Amino acid sequence: MLLQQSTTIVSSIMLISAVINSSTVLKRVTAWTPLRFTSRTKASIQYRHALFSTSDDSEPTSLEPYLNPDNRNDQVFAAISGNGSLKVTVATTRNLVNENIMAHEMSEVPADALGRLMTCGLLIGNGMQDEQVLQISVDGDGPLRGAVSITSGEGECRGYVGNPALSQIPLTESIGLVGTVQVVKNHPSWPNPYNGITSIRTGEIDADLGAYLAESEQRSCALAAGTVVKGVLCSAAGGYIVEQLPGCDGDTIKIVEKNLARLVEENGDNQLTSVPTGLLSCGKTPVDIANMILDGLDMKPLGQVSPIMKCKCSTERLFRSVRLLDRSDVDDILEKQEILEARCHFCGKVYRMSPDEVQQRFEEARGDPTLDEDFEEELAEKKEG
Repeated sequence: MLLQQSTTIVSSIMLISAVINSSTVLKRVTAWTPLRFTSRTKASIQYRHALFSTSDDSEPTSLEPYLNPDNRNDQVFAAISGNGSLKVTVATTRNLVNENIMAHEMSEVPADALGRLMTCGLLIGNGMQDEQVLQISVDGDGPLRGAVSITSGEGECRGYVGNPALSQIPLTESIGLVGTVQVVKNHPSWPNPYNGITSIRTGEIDADLGAYLAESEQRSCALAAGTVVKGVLCSAAGGYIVEQLPGCDGDTIKIVEKNLARLVEENGDNQLTSVPTGLLSCGKTPVDIANMILDGLDMKPLGQVSPIMKCKCSTERLFRSVRLLDRSDVDDILEKQEILEARCHFCGKVYRMSPDEVQQRFEEARGDPTLDEDFEEELAEKKEG
């Protein structure tokens, strides 16, 4: 019982610090939601555009730094149309999904769910500051028992599903149709995190997140993500998001809608191949896919990120969770000379602490374990020591 308690608290602390056929995708990605721009949205877009603008827009920008033959490396590539009214972000995340499959020992359906969720996190969070964090939680009534993804502006990702060994059932059924999609954005300098929530509509992760973006953030976009997982191997994973920016006119929208229709057609009409995994499987890279979407719109690269799986778990975080337990439970462990053990939900690493080590750490501990600033200060002091 105590093991279960400690494991649950560890995961909660770390949380703080489907098949889509081509006609469905085409309908979704060409149905733009009317966009209302707030002053905060405009300022953010203007900042990003200024950040990536060159001194001479007439100079052609080389795509060589962004080439990724055969999608050997995971990559998130962002580009903008020549008139600055459309931003496209495309990701390939096969290696990331395979790392998570191994870490969590996931079967095909959970791997597909987590792969799509983490890919969407990378796409939606593209352009964040390095220290900013985006957490997406899908909590449905299906047997998957929820999924969580956390992404930083630097492309560091971690996540987990509630039931990694789920049997082979449709993705939408595994997630369920009753529940919520929750988004939390935070930055060390913010006084409070930004929280958003919407209902699960379809059980298709990208579609439900697209609805969230339209409802809660007033972002007009086309979002798609998918994976190809067979057994314990992911052979392709990725997605794209196309966002309308201020000044996007009807002619530009018509061009990109035609380009998206052609992209869906080239992806293949196989109901088992979600967009854009058919293209990724054939060797198309994020740069290629972005070029297809912005064909005729003078694509200009903005930048790229190399996503990696990185967990922040540690023995110190485990002990912090122990300090949050009722002291009588901790004393019971010490009296019985039991080993304290906990498994990180995000990376699967198992931590063990002996009774003597627990007792010693209690004697050395100071500060309030419920306060992040106290914990970070204690970590910094130990590193300096």
